[in-house]
Amino acid sequence: MERESMEFDVVIVGGGPAGLSAAIRVRQLAEERGEDVSVCVLEKGSEIGAHILSGAVIDPKALDELIPDWRDSDCPLRQKVTSNHHWFLSETGKTEIPHALLPPLMSNKGCYTGSLGNLTRWLAERAEALGVEVYPGFAVAEVLYNDDGSVKGVATGDMGVARDGSKKDGYEPGVELHGKYTLFAEGVRGSSSKQLIERFDLRAGRQPQTYGIGLKELWDAPDGQHDPGRVIHSQGWPLKGVAGGGFIYHQDNGQIAIGFVVALDYENPYLSPYDEFQRFKDHPAIRPMLEGGRRVAYGARAINEGGWQSVPKLSFPGGALIGCSAGFVNVPRIKGTHNAMKTAMLAGEAAVDAVLAGRANDALDAYQGAYEKSWVHKELKRVRNVRPALDKFGIVGGTLYAGTDMWLQSLGLGWLLGWTFGNPKDHEKTAKAKDYQPIDYPKYDGVVTFDKLSSVYLSNTYHEEDQPCHLTLKDDSVPIRINWEQYAAPEQRYCPAGVYEIVEAETGGGGLRLQINAQNCVHCKTCDIKDPTQNINWVVPEGGGGPNYPNM
Repeated sequence: MERESMEFDVVIVGGGPAGLSAAIRVRQLAEERGEDVSVCVLEKGSEIGAHILSGAVIDPKALDELIPDWRDSDCPLRQKVTSNHHWFLSETGKTEIPHALLPPLMSNKGCYTGSLGNLTRWLAERAEALGVEVYPGFAVAEVLYNDDGSVKGVATGDMGVARDGSKKDGYEPGVELHGKYTLFAEGVRGSSSKQLIERFDLRAGRQPQTYGIGLKELWDAPDGQHDPGRVIHSQGWPLKGVAGGGFIYHQDNGQIAIGFVVALDYENPYLSPYDEFQRFKDHPAIRPMLEGGRRVAYGARAINEGGWQSVPKLSFPGGALIGCSAGFVNVPRIKGTHNAMKTAMLAGEAAVDAVLAGRANDALDAYQGAYEKSWVHKELKRVRNVRPALDKFGIVGGTLYAGTDMWLQSLGLGWLLGWTFGNPKDHEKTAKAKDYQPIDYPKYDGVVTFDKLSSVYLSNTYHEEDQPCHLTLKDDSVPIRINWEQYAAPEQRYCPAGVYEIVEAETGGGGLRLQINAQNCVHCKTCDIKDPTQNINWVVPEGGGGPNYPNM
């Protein structure tokens, strides 16, 4: 059965804030110029917003440019940040850093806190009103190329394929979507974007991308514990010698978004980001905010942390990387949505200019140039050494350096800091198990702290079980021969969803084997990043599979 094909001027892979911002900008410019530029958005989640997870405190700078009247509309982003707090935690106490001492570059003035998923759903409505074709439930499984090597478009995955590769009743082949330009907005560690970066050598002359894992829960706040617009960030306990920290955002509708970020360059293979998050919630300054409330949602997602020096070349023949597919997170601000949206808008503008000039499938070099002249580039360059300093000087020394660096930048003395620190590869930082002792994490109490499987339940994750496993292994022997023997199988701990287990083998003379519970996967991509041998390769499952995050 042959695949059907559809033709568009611009194909966008990913229906998050970046992909939708690009689509909106394309249609806005086309209308302004009296032209028709066709654009479609493909989203692997079951609906727009299903796979979107963020804190989120959002700088509206890009949204102001894209849709200037959004505040006067039905946009769900309503809760302004009213107070900003930064805590250093010990095991039993906290020290609040006076706001006046924090570098202005970390300010949340004028920002909003709310659900990025709901904002994304609203953006999709605006895009469709402009004539964008939005297709949720379509997972892009293949990049298509022209004979000259340029990107031709993409193909969605086949539906109705059994675990053994056979075709089930109701089998439907994927669909090809051809575009004059294809923009990749898959988010962090996108499977197609990863291939494109390698194929076109887009990291040449750049530093490796580094990552964190962010875990988040949404709570209905207990009586007397909700302070709308209050924003808290923390450093210190429970982490020791590892970059990361917590966030607590008091959002509208009486809800608190609480989460924890762990940098994935940690060394101890026994560390469990999920359990560090659970310990964080049990801190005496934090537990009262939750106790008596109700946990209503859970999720996890990898986060780009490499910064300015890790942004790859953005354009290639036939397409471009936008948003978190490239990585524009401002780590000290813990924000990336505004930068993702702005870069997407720049790519959309470059694509419209090219299409209306009669071009197709060449490189959008104008996008690269526009980024380098944009406020995104300026913002990221100013904080480029903040995150790498933690790796270079340690947590205490790096924090002191970062504060000094940001204050000098804020005072217009950034010219004194002309150097740029490098980044490690996260998986290469993982140490051997023999050099560490297992961590004795507290038992879950079922009140404030919970086990992984009950958390996955709250993510509304679903995958058709009879389909090929989307968590593929390059070598089936590595999980036991190397990961278990040398690293104590860290995939059991860095995965926040209980996907990986070491169990007794039923055949082959006994022994151990790696069991992959792919149906639990929340699409965080941590395994693709942190596996010490890079043996795990995350590919897309059937379209519509994965989490279905509400209000996240």
